[in-house]
Amino acid sequence: MIAYLKGSVTTKNLNNLIIEVNGIGYLVNIPVSDIESITKDQSLKLFIYEVIKEDLYDLYGFLNETTKTLFELLLSVKNIGPKAAISILNIDSANNIRNYISTGDVQKLTSAKGVGRRAAEQIIVELRDKVGLSDGNAIEDILHRSNFEDDDASLALVALGYSKDDATRLLSKIDKSLPTDQKIKLALKDKS
Repeated sequence: MIAYLKGSVTTKNLNNLIIEVNGIGYLVNIPVSDIESITKDQSLKLFIYEVIKEDLYDLYGFLNETTKTLFELLLSVKNIGPKAAISILNIDSANNIRNYISTGDVQKLTSAKGVGRRAAEQIIVELRDKVGLSDGNAIEDILHRSNFEDDDASLALVALGYSKDDATRLLSKIDKSLPTDQKIKLALKDKS
């Protein structure tokens, strides 16, 4: 297993590069945010994630371990493969993507090529607690941004990508005395 490559960039393309290490050129797929700061003939160290299958051997490289860790977290989500994960990393910096996940910003995540609404919602549900916001409290951030009453069910629906108006409309049909998890389930069932 390759943990990292340290060498010189011989070729730089839009989303990959060739890094020469001891006379061997490795083709490495790399996020746009990382590749923009790399120049040809630059010496650098890339943290590597290998994808090995029967008919495939791909290398994915990252300038820092934080971005590589986020890539690995994205891969842990059902139906998210390396191409979708790298596509998500191409939309913004790793820290901003963590914030999009923590705050439930479905729209930003779906701006990645090949990532639909359902996949974005799945990423948010599975990774929200794993990525965290810089201040560690995604729900308070959502409440602050949305400026509406402190209703956990509303917050959850907004975090899943629904607008404030849709969340309010869906929840207006549901008994207010029900537990939050039941309100959310009924609202989601009503939406489908």
